[in-house]
Amino acid sequence: MSVFGITALTVAMAAAATIIVLPPGLLLAWALARGRFPGRLMVETLVSLPLVMPPVATGLLLLMLFAPRGAFGGWLARLGIEIVFTWKAVVIAMAVMGLPLLVRTARAGFEQVDRRYEQVASTLGANPFRVFLTVTLPLALPSVVAAAVLCFARAIGEFGATMMIAGSIPGSTRTLAVAIYSFAETGRDEEAAQLVLISAALAFGALALSNWVTFRAGLRT
Repeated sequence: MSVFGITALTVAMAAAATIIVLPPGLLLAWALARGRFPGRLMVETLVSLPLVMPPVATGLLLLMLFAPRGAFGGWLARLGIEIVFTWKAVVIAMAVMGLPLLVRTARAGFEQVDRRYEQVASTLGANPFRVFLTVTLPLALPSVVAAAVLCFARAIGEFGATMMIAGSIPGSTRTLAVAIYSFAETGRDEEAAQLVLISAALAFGALALSNWVTFRAGLRT
């Protein structure tokens, strides 16, 4: 598979992972920012766990869950859906590893929203869902955009969990990080170096965009 093909596959998988994890991630971020419920600390800890656990350990847990005899994998297998060592496993690994950054960044944005605006909307008859869509989310949008970009950047660089649950199948699961490892291991140093430069450029661009969005939001406030 060409360098361009590997890059295109990685970007597509990272984008898919970001899109899939965005709705539940924003819901979690909003709940942690606004909610006071039993088990809140436990939820926050579980969400942040992939940040401190070795990615390989996270990948092993995913493998155990989505293997044909796993808790989720067995149920999906009965529906004819195969996860392990497919592109779907890549998306799942990227989503799980990117979720903590998305939640933490979006949560900070929700916490900065003045709750008086939400209270005014509620007194005018808006239900909580409408308040979230029309007041909270627009006011926190810069942080939400920054969160999505950081999640995408983390997904681009994901390696350990992807290797465990998806492997390194050319044209299917071989992402940038996995290809760099595979090429370096087999002596294809020139191609590995090209992928390193591409990875660095993508990461730099994503971080620069996230920082720019955050900076502009800070100027407006």
